[in-house]
Amino acid sequence: MRPIAELIQDHGPAKMALRVLEKICEKIDNGEEVNKEEADQVVYFIREFVDKCHHGKEEGQLFAVIKRNSNIRDNGLVDDLIKEHESGRGFVKNMADALKAGDMEKFKRNSLDYVKLLDQHIFKENTVLFPMAERALNNEEQKELEEGFLQIEREVIGKELHDKLHNLIHELRESYS
Repeated sequence: MRPIAELIQDHGPAKMALRVLEKICEKIDNGEEVNKEEADQVVYFIREFVDKCHHGKEEGQLFAVIKRNSNIRDNGLVDDLIKEHESGRGFVKNMADALKAGDMEKFKRNSLDYVKLLDQHIFKENTVLFPMAERALNNEEQKELEEGFLQIEREVIGKELHDKLHNLIHELRESYS
């Protein structure tokens, strides 16, 4: 699979996590009991898959290749996306802290801020950055990304955890459908 297609594919499980967060927030709004263990599992999935794996591929590989490629003028888009990753990490930290403290309103606020940020972030990547990169990157750069992505999946996540995370988000999605 081409590296850019792999990043787009990664957005599927990320969006599942966002939809689960929305459902958890609806329960909070409705005064329903929230399974804090499941909420914690969503946070875990976001930290491990969305941030370490997916954002790791972008920050550790793709963005560097884009910045080196003289055919791509990103007009600061990559820098904006990196800032969004950092903002997202702040929301996720606040979500985890809120769960530990039992502050479900704080969890909800940060979850909804994260959902809004990441939905917009994914849209920008899918409609602007990824098509631009796909057109401009040569075969050598594509191969470099492919190898770098494999290295991240092997060394940072590992196949066993990668599969476990995919199973987890599918199970959570089923619970909150």
